[in-house]
Amino acid sequence: MDTDGLREVDGIEITVLIDNKTDSLSTTPANFTSEWSNLRKAGMEQLSGSCQCCANHGLALIVKAWIGEESKTILFDAGPVEFAVEYNGTRLGAKFGEIDGIMLSHGHWDHAGGLPMALDLIMQQNNNQEVPVYLHPGMFRQRALPLPGEDLLPIKEIPNPEDIKAKNGKPVITDKPMNVLNDMFFVSGEIDRVTPYEVGFPGHMRRSEDGKEWEPDPLIMDERYLAVNIKNKGPVIFSACSHAGIVNVMHAARKDFGNIPFHSLIGGYHLSGANEKIIDQTVEDFAQFDIDLILPGHCTGWRATNALEQKFGDKVVPIAVGMQIDM
Repeated sequence: MDTDGLREVDGIEITVLIDNKTDSLSTTPANFTSEWSNLRKAGMEQLSGSCQCCANHGLALIVKAWIGEESKTILFDAGPVEFAVEYNGTRLGAKFGEIDGIMLSHGHWDHAGGLPMALDLIMQQNNNQEVPVYLHPGMFRQRALPLPGEDLLPIKEIPNPEDIKAKNGKPVITDKPMNVLNDMFFVSGEIDRVTPYEVGFPGHMRRSEDGKEWEPDPLIMDERYLAVNIKNKGPVIFSACSHAGIVNVMHAARKDFGNIPFHSLIGGYHLSGANEKIIDQTVEDFAQFDIDLILPGHCTGWRATNALEQKFGDKVVPIAVGMQIDM
């Protein structure tokens, strides 16, 4: 298996640094802490609008794993824009200096736009110690989206390896799976497309190799998932946007981990917009994986979240900005 050598960890702590929504009122299980409670722990003395985090279209998760007294922390994606990283991180008292590495799930602005600020904050708190940044070689070409009745809308390019080096990040560029940070985390390889109905992002385009033309890029093959395996619970799978199809992501994880039941699936499932038509089939296919906790966020969409809750009940807990999850 690709995960050979991956160590079982005793537990993990997930901080939702950036997500599309804010929600401190909905009930959650006992191991979930809401944004307002986390803000209070970070020093908020009275609740006000200026004290809260900002929701933004994107995703950034700080994931800390430990084995005994040993711990490692990874930043899984960096959100859409620099100010959101600093704004939310400051209010939550995020310990950027403890971040040992960064993984970008794929080359889209809503997952990489905040990377320069994240690196700045890490360097400010860790005495300018270089950190690895795990990247796929295909994520750096500019992308574009079609608008109905209009021309292509170019997407802002993400920071390139030279930009990352200038911020004292160490680019680790490969499309191969690997265990990282003392073998506590698993960065997947490319995700095989095996379901007939998950067809990627129709209309999505990228620049050609020479940069002169646009070419179809519906599969977005640079997308990968992150995982950590918790002792006596099982793997936690982090899928940031699931352009590969969230069921394809789970099939890939099953191939990587064998038939170990998944403890949790967290992130964006990309079942909004044009992908709303595959919600029913996707929800039905979730059942074969028997996941303990289904934690949709970012680009999942309210229709898919509702369908998942109707099918799986209390196993479904939507994530929100500022939330902390202990597993």
